[in-house]
Amino acid sequence: MSDVLIEKSGRLGLITLNRPAAINSLNHDMVRDLAAALASWEHDDSVRAVAITGAGERGLCAGGDIVAIHRDAQGDGSQTKSFWRDEYILNEQISTYAKPYVALMDGIVMGGGVGVSAHGSVRIVTERSRIGMPEVGIGFVPDVGGTYLLARAPGELGTHIALTTARLTAGDAVVCGFADHFVPSAELGALLEALSEEAPDEVIARFAQPAPESELHAQREWIDSCYSAETVEEIVARLERNATPEAGKAAQQILSKSPTALKVALRSLRSARRSPSLAVTLNEEYRVSLACLRSPDLVEGIRAQVIDKDRNPQWSPARLEDVSDDRVATFFRDLGDEELGLS
Repeated sequence: MSDVLIEKSGRLGLITLNRPAAINSLNHDMVRDLAAALASWEHDDSVRAVAITGAGERGLCAGGDIVAIHRDAQGDGSQTKSFWRDEYILNEQISTYAKPYVALMDGIVMGGGVGVSAHGSVRIVTERSRIGMPEVGIGFVPDVGGTYLLARAPGELGTHIALTTARLTAGDAVVCGFADHFVPSAELGALLEALSEEAPDEVIARFAQPAPESELHAQREWIDSCYSAETVEEIVARLERNATPEAGKAAQQILSKSPTALKVALRSLRSARRSPSLAVTLNEEYRVSLACLRSPDLVEGIRAQVIDKDRNPQWSPARLEDVSDDRVATFFRDLGDEELGLS
């Protein structure tokens, strides 16, 4: 059976990510299949809207297939480069799609899963949604347009999410701009059935309910105060000085991540905040991603978290103060002929 199920249901083009044992993690063929389906439906008058969902009970998509990335990164990395190129082009394709693109962000939605959902025009979360950008925990940096989304969250919420790898609930996702509507998970089947015959705005008006309160948004005061610092070192220092218990926990979480990835991520977020478009941000993310592919922390982070699962990565360098500004700058160098070139 295919890893992506593509079908028409009435006037709905339905995409189902179909690797439930891997929480529908994306591989290169899946990205190509998604892009081809979207291209074929964009000018098909029989298709009024497109929806994406995930097979199984665990979630829409847990991200890219990082086991395959780990294996490729120990070689020449060529397969991962090609995968990321097509994935980021797909993210832009979704964000500019001419028809309603309805993403059912039920269950786990991480990394690449955010890329195929949160750039859509109709983004639905449920009480089961757990959304995040966990990249710095494996020596990587938020990508798939994630820095663009995070940089536009209220205040410094996006910085907190990126540096701690915090998981967003449905209420958090709506407040932070990763989602638009809340629908109970038990209603998703009926919602998809309705989309096959009715326009998305009519369906949403009938099924959407008020989103739960965001606990993250309620903590804006200490988050904005601490994460507005210009360096990761100062962010950690402010968190450690803050009397709020959650601030101290956040400092501990940050200090367990890759020091290099943290510093590159902060620069990426600040750059994305000034970016005029998702396409411009994706171009820069591609530069950063390829630099991460050459960095020892990505291979080590995946080993520690996913392969050996000892949860004890040996980062290089091991301390924030040993990651120089010059080192961070190398992650943003122009790629010449390898540039992504979205516009």
